Amino acid sequence: MKKIVLLTLATAASASFAFAQNMDTAAYKQAHNKAESDYKAAKKACKSLKDNAQDICEEEAKVARAKAERDAVAQYKNTPRELDKANRKLADAEYELADERCDELSGDSKDSCENQARTAKANALASAGTGTAMGTTAGTSVAGTTGDGRTAVLVPNADRGTVANNAADARDRTAAAADRLGDKTAAAAATAKDKTVDMAQSAKEKTSDLAQTTREKTSNLAGTAQDKSADASAAMSDTMITAKVKADMAADKTAKAMDVHVETQKGVVMLSGFVASKAEADRAVELARGVKGVSDVKSSIQVKK
Repeated sequence: MKKIVLLTLATAASASFAFAQNMDTAAYKQAHNKAESDYKAAKKACKSLKDNAQDICEEEAKVARAKAERDAVAQYKNTPRELDKANRKLADAEYELADERCDELSGDSKDSCENQARTAKANALASAGTGTAMGTTAGTSVAGTTGDGRTAVLVPNADRGTVANNAADARDRTAAAADRLGDKTAAAAATAKDKTVDMAQSAKEKTSDLAQTTREKTSNLAGTAQDKSADASAAMSDTMITAKVKADMAADKTAKAMDVHVETQKGVVMLSGFVASKAEADRAVELARGVKGVSDVKSSIQVKK
């Protein structure tokens, strides 16, 4: 009877976990599709640029997509393998962007820039291999659900030999206890019956509590998913703003000769680089302010002397 009660609890917990996992998968797919859609829009906006400026714009869009994908994986598919894969893709994308920016330089400056890009990628890849999923700890193994529906145990790898020895000792003690139980009377059976009734009632109460907890966690998870989707949307909007500002500068007759770097964070456009005159610097700020979605423009553009 005790085994039946424990298996009932384990089955209820497994069903609740499976429901939460299914919802995670749906939320991940939604976030993934949003990242792909925003990437395509940003890449399309880059087509109005030319030469290296267009290449940099496209690599920036790829980095933004990789970041959104990594965030979606961390939230909805949080396993060491998936996190490692997403972090490696992000490291590759950031390296390609850095390498593309190095093409604007020459000589020793370009060599130094490329070396720094390779070093940054190596460090990012090294860090990617150390991640673990939320809810698990490095150096432990998590068994899945056993064939008879029971939930397995989280066991440190270093303690597996000890666990095996303890299991053997437990079997020996169980055998000795069985011999002693041969002398037990009907009074023990009556006591066992009473305990079984109590356990059944306790199991019923625990199952109800577990169901309530699962509903609350599911509700919280849904709210978190909506917040994450909103954050991802805001990040991709910054990418599109950057692409539009660059496109407007490329199309403007006054600003065609500008060498201005554009970056956007939460709607704030930051301009940097060198131009031939103050008029060009002012024109760059004016063009940035005219893009929809821009909340402020901060310029550190310097006039060449």
